[in-house]
Amino acid sequence: MTTKGTPGRVIRVDEETWAAYGEVCEAKGLSRAADLRVYIKREIAAYRRQQRAESQS
Repeated sequence: MTTKGTPGRVIRVDEETWAAYGEVCEAKGLSRAADLRVYIKREIAAYRRQQRAESQS
């Protein structure tokens, strides 16, 4: 499960949710993997902003 040099990850998601998520991602023009990467990077950035703000207080 490796593409473009990135390791594959395994997550557990029920079939109904996974299928619906596939429809959402298709409507957005993204693969599920690309959408998950966007979400993960956004969460990391938000966490880091929060940590910086708390350390400056």
